[in-house]
Amino acid sequence: MAQDDIVRHGRDVIECGNCAVSGVNAMVFQRITVDPEVCGGKPCIRGMRFPVSRLLGLLAAGETHESILDSYPYLEPEDIQEALRYAAFLADEEIVEFA
Repeated sequence: MAQDDIVRHGRDVIECGNCAVSGVNAMVFQRITVDPEVCGGKPCIRGMRFPVSRLLGLLAAGETHESILDSYPYLEPEDIQEALRYAAFLADEEIVEFA
């Protein structure tokens, strides 16, 4: 997938490595990219080598939005909001593992 592609969920199926994500509600994430050449195909923020999981881990560890933005000046407040929406969406999705 090219860096400028949009990660789409809903009735569409997104293939990521050896799994697929499908959902019921259509949702578009413009700041979340999946590229096999970046971080091994993990979802990242805007094509940068900054995985969504790292951002979520910082938030889970108690970091504030402000401290994250100070530590990573290339991130924007909208990146944090979209990462949280993406995590909430995935928590409600069905993951199908391929053999």
